[in-house]
Amino acid sequence: MATTALNADSFMDTISGDGIVLVDFWASWCGPCRQFAPVFEAASEKNEDITFTKVDTEAEQELAGALQITSIPTLMAFRDGILLFNQPGALPAQALDQVIDAVREVDMDEVRAEVAKQQADQGSAQA
Repeated sequence: MATTALNADSFMDTISGDGIVLVDFWASWCGPCRQFAPVFEAASEKNEDITFTKVDTEAEQELAGALQITSIPTLMAFRDGILLFNQPGALPAQALDQVIDAVREVDMDEVRAEVAKQQADQGSAQA
């Protein structure tokens, strides 16, 4: 499966769906981004059940700013609309495989329960 380009219009719809979505924030002038690109592409070929996407931070500066992307490349991993991983830096293939395995193994019922608890705590703190 090839990677898909995301923009401000398609970002939320893509990450909020069911399943795993990996987002690579990059720019054409970024050396580490160019090094990471073939690793990311190869992972997309091996993991057809995952949606692999890319955001060009030059073309999508507003989106990158809203997501507080301060260093590129940055990799984000979402599962069922919940951000599980957010880290700057080019990953070697083995490290990317470890991230993918970890995201697959997460107990999403536990994550949803924790998110609900945090939202409830925030709501009671604001009241």
